[in-house]
Amino acid sequence: MAHTEGKFDFAIDRGGTFTDVFARLPDGRERVLKLLSRDPQNYKDAPTEGIRRVLEEETGCAFPRNQPVDTSRIGWIRMGTTVATNALLEREGERTALLVTKGFKDLLHIGTQARPKLFDLEVSVPEVLYEEVIEVDERVVLKQDSCQLPRKDPKRVVTGSTGDSLEVWQELDLERVEKDLKGVLSRGITSLAVLLLHSYTWSDHEKAVGALARQLGFTQVSLSSEVMPMVRAVPRGYTVCADAYLTPKIREYLKGFTSGFKGALKDVDVLFMQSDGGLTPMQQFCGSRAILSGPAGGVVGYAVTSYNQKEKKPVIGFDMGGTSTDVSRYAGRFEHVFEATTAGVTLQAPQLDINTVAAGGGSRLFFRSGMFVVGPESAGAHPGPACYRKGGPLTVTDANLALGRLLPSFFPKIFGPGENEPLSLEESMTHFRSLTKEINHFLSSNQSKAAANGLNHSNNSTLPGSQSEMTLEDVAMGFLRVANEAMCRPIRALTQAKGHDTSQHVLACFGGAGGQHACAIARALGMKNVFIHKYSGVLSAYGLALADVVEEVQEPCSLQYERGSFGQLDRRVELLSKRCHDTLCARGFNSGQITTEVFLHLRYEGTDCALMVTAAGFPGNEQTCQAGDFRRAFTQRYLKEFGFTIPDRPIMVDDIRVRGCGKSGIKLMYRPKKGHGQAKPVTMTKCYFEDGYHDTAVYLWEELICGHTILGPAVIIDKNSTILVEPCCEACLTERGDVCMTVGSDPHCAVGTELNTVQLSIFSHRFMSIAEQMGRVLQRTSISTNIKERLDFSCAVFGPTGGLVSNAPHIPVHLGAMQETVQYQIKSLGDKIKEGDVILSNHPCAGGSHLPDLTVITPVFRKGVSGPVFFVASRGHHADIGGITPGSMPPHSTSLQQEGAVFISFKLVTGGVFQEEAVTEALMAPAQYPESSGTRNLHDNLSDLRAQVAANRRGSQLVGELIDCYGLAVVQAYMGYIQSNAELAVRDMLRDFARRRRRQQTGSLEVESEDFMDDGTPIRLRVQINEEEGTAVFDFTGTGTEVWGNCNAPRAITLSALIYCLRCMVGQDIPLNQGCLAPIKVVIPPDSILQPSLDAAVVGGNVLTSQRVVDVIFKAFEVCAASQGCMNNVSFGNEKVGYYETVAGGAGAGPNWNGRSGVHTHMTNTRITDPEILEKRYPVILEQFSLRPASGGAGKYRGGDGVIRKLLFRDKVVLSVLSERRSTRPYALEGGEAGAAGLNLLHRADGRVLNLGAKTSVSLQPGDMFCLCTPGGGGYGKEEEAATKARTKRRRLNETFPERGSVFEYRMAQEGV
Repeated sequence: MAHTEGKFDFAIDRGGTFTDVFARLPDGRERVLKLLSRDPQNYKDAPTEGIRRVLEEETGCAFPRNQPVDTSRIGWIRMGTTVATNALLEREGERTALLVTKGFKDLLHIGTQARPKLFDLEVSVPEVLYEEVIEVDERVVLKQDSCQLPRKDPKRVVTGSTGDSLEVWQELDLERVEKDLKGVLSRGITSLAVLLLHSYTWSDHEKAVGALARQLGFTQVSLSSEVMPMVRAVPRGYTVCADAYLTPKIREYLKGFTSGFKGALKDVDVLFMQSDGGLTPMQQFCGSRAILSGPAGGVVGYAVTSYNQKEKKPVIGFDMGGTSTDVSRYAGRFEHVFEATTAGVTLQAPQLDINTVAAGGGSRLFFRSGMFVVGPESAGAHPGPACYRKGGPLTVTDANLALGRLLPSFFPKIFGPGENEPLSLEESMTHFRSLTKEINHFLSSNQSKAAANGLNHSNNSTLPGSQSEMTLEDVAMGFLRVANEAMCRPIRALTQAKGHDTSQHVLACFGGAGGQHACAIARALGMKNVFIHKYSGVLSAYGLALADVVEEVQEPCSLQYERGSFGQLDRRVELLSKRCHDTLCARGFNSGQITTEVFLHLRYEGTDCALMVTAAGFPGNEQTCQAGDFRRAFTQRYLKEFGFTIPDRPIMVDDIRVRGCGKSGIKLMYRPKKGHGQAKPVTMTKCYFEDGYHDTAVYLWEELICGHTILGPAVIIDKNSTILVEPCCEACLTERGDVCMTVGSDPHCAVGTELNTVQLSIFSHRFMSIAEQMGRVLQRTSISTNIKERLDFSCAVFGPTGGLVSNAPHIPVHLGAMQETVQYQIKSLGDKIKEGDVILSNHPCAGGSHLPDLTVITPVFRKGVSGPVFFVASRGHHADIGGITPGSMPPHSTSLQQEGAVFISFKLVTGGVFQEEAVTEALMAPAQYPESSGTRNLHDNLSDLRAQVAANRRGSQLVGELIDCYGLAVVQAYMGYIQSNAELAVRDMLRDFARRRRRQQTGSLEVESEDFMDDGTPIRLRVQINEEEGTAVFDFTGTGTEVWGNCNAPRAITLSALIYCLRCMVGQDIPLNQGCLAPIKVVIPPDSILQPSLDAAVVGGNVLTSQRVVDVIFKAFEVCAASQGCMNNVSFGNEKVGYYETVAGGAGAGPNWNGRSGVHTHMTNTRITDPEILEKRYPVILEQFSLRPASGGAGKYRGGDGVIRKLLFRDKVVLSVLSERRSTRPYALEGGEAGAAGLNLLHRADGRVLNLGAKTSVSLQPGDMFCLCTPGGGGYGKEEEAATKARTKRRRLNETFPERGSVFEYRMAQEGV
């Protein structure tokens, strides 16, 4: 298939801006071509035009544009396209309806219930892809042997594809469905997505609906059971909607494309690239598999060309484009993910793990509150960077141009309004002069204050010197260094997340902008080698030519991986392999060209951490499956990624997947031209580097031959890209004409203790990176579900006085709270803190939030310094630490002892020795109190505490490396500057608020507010602002006394809520550290609900009172109406199972936005368990999960609606509810209406309905149903003004949601805790 004798073969990547064409000519020569994807004045379709031009120019025959292209000379065509991606980003897909199980019409609107941007009060979430919803009265549930429901027998029992038995509780009413579908068709909707619960295993109802819909005339019918039969209804629902929404657009494009050729390409082999890196026939190309069609070609391209099979050195792919940069990894096989989010839509389909970072050539440059900031905003293709002559802003491209790294004379004249002018250096320089002037003005007016604050924070004894004025080149260079550091962070995360050493990789660089940054990125990551392919500017197209045709089949499974299941697994694998083989044979491959690879989706029982495992390298024997030793493959990979295994735990098979490949890629051919010595430059130029301007040689790539070496600094120019060879680096040309660079060590420009604004941004990234890497170690080495899978933890770095420097991730209730804990230990233990000690603490008096959050603190010592020079700490939520109820979150606790084990200043490690016996005794101590138990999960507690110690050890090591690199004085000085930067941003926000208050002629720089807990306890706040200094006093005097229950909130909780509010009001990304609170004085009356006595119960304060503190602060500043003001904590369990969740509600409306419905707000962002997982693992049926209509307050801008969640219990359980806003309603602002209060109802099996109140614990019988109605958000403004509100400008979703990939998913999961 790969070889088509005497014909032209084409591989084409149709991007958003450019279309790249790679052509293999009949005589074996290769041609590349780049043209605009849209040029309606000259041609209708770019790929067709590319093919036409090559045929015409190479054959000498006329191929008129206005006639279909003759295909007799074409062998094959392979394409990657962004058609589906762009339709998703622009929301320009087909009008679609969703048909879903009754009770779940809003399931995909609610989604995981987590908000995508933690500090975005507007809660911008992409709208759903469907236009209408049809609810179908059908229901299938998994059969549970322990089910004790007093109901009639099911209509029938069926067996699913997983082997599970299911009960059909409600049969499908096709007559009713037909009536509903006809109504949808009558309104012009012809695309249908079908999502019925548990259809991943039993799909008869979906198939019946699909057959009916096709019969009625729907042109596109997508069934979730066919598109991706995997458990979890929400991502499967998003995927089937994307398929229905995008596939018609793809068909429409294909129809237009094929119409440009004679016979509509009937006799030409046309293949399209899928998101998984494999090709598929044009007829099989569908929306859910097309999202990464474009970038996937680039991954295949660098994987095939840069990975050395003998050396086996892994490769990092670095594809830097205009608006973003794609990062991926290859180590001999493609790394796939099976769930990823693009443009706010989570797709459940095999996709290459391509991580998109919002930093590219078009990323905009900002100077904010003393920091250099790059992106995430982009200039886009229009207007583009300033140098494009279309009035665009300053970008990374402008910085490269200003420093001489881009040469306008070698660029085509396609810029300006008429698209006939060269790149404008002067436009870039004009913008940089203006920005440099602004930066120097800031430095001169703020330098002394920043330096003084830096001195105070860092405890230095000498005043840092002043930074001299920055030159234009200093500024441009500074932005490039910050951009590079921003791109290094996800690369570190991508490699270290799976236990790989970043420095032991090759950097494979491609894309238009990558070559200018390659040396700097590699050096920063410790890499020694950079590879740039000769077709790097069109590598996605070239990768299509190298790719294989792939056929994948997958089906769900519920078997345990054990000898008794091997026969069944082997039979299912054999059937799936045969399906793959037969499909590929039907596409023209012979058996010798076909390979199949078997994967099992495996996890330890009782965990959610599943790995898609291949047994390659682990051959089968009589003790294993025929396909290989999957147990050994799984445990070895688990050990590599997580640092441990669970030997006695059964291994479960969730899915069986077979990937068949038809080998069809072209062979790599090259005709080496050999030379030796150094190449001759075509010209010389001057480029700016760290130490000033250098004479820099310029070479044309096409004139270089194998054997030539080029010493940096140098610029190598190709038609499609520019490569910068930095000083101390060396480039050479390979036999194939590719560039290999050896990266030398940094000549190391010394950094002093004086403030340098560029270094400030870089150190900010470095400190955050330390906290992030600590988190990766903790997640990898922990064992509990809470930490490993729910990611309920934070890691942080602190200065020698305990001041917070960096914290990751940003879990709202942890913000700033650990600082109180570290400072308490410094004050309490003093010089008793020794090297080799690790301290454990959770008591509220010592900065704790609630007892299950255990904080582990490690001092960092330095030779020659008497005390700790830094501290690192990790705080993790342990599932149980004893107390009166399982889970250590009792709804009716009245003293701290009832909530679990208590640690104030406990030496967890002494002299390097883990104190297992002592900590075990402390964890079991709560058993001495009446009705209390010691920890119910000691093994997990000890394992997770060891993981926290390991994370701290990694943080200590990284801090040490940073000090080794820069020196202690410099690192501590910049610690102080970063804290001062956060302080400055908060001062600016307070001054701005004070100025606005004056303009409104209120005359007062004092604001106040109050709100109430459901028991009537007031929380009062008075804020006094000093406009001149940018300071404020937050005085909670008048707040109610400590309460009898557990809604008391330790001081640390109030500080966390305050930092969260300040960050939201600042409105831009700032370091969240000690500096945020430096201009703030907080007054909290002792023995109040916000500063209770030592023995007060506090578990409710962490999850409930924290929300009310936020409400009171936002009310004082009139930021927005109140959100639901509650986390709706629900837990149930018996002697066999235990379950805990928090549930979404309505968000408050603001001055120019409606509140989001069905979302978590403020101090929580927890993801909710998928309905199918909930029903699979627990004795419960989810009868309804939808929005609560009209619960959001009315107004010019409406508050968001709460949700209704109905849980029907199949067994005896104890239900516990901890909630608020059941009697007080979320307030409105500016004349709007308050949101509806929440309601907790119990529907007894005998028909009685009881109001449970806000906080309760109750024994339930099978057949009882709990109905949770969560509060809505308050409205903003008078309702009669609603008609006059301004329309908001619609933005491309990649501007709002630019990131993608496993690193992004990990961070979102962390912030969804």
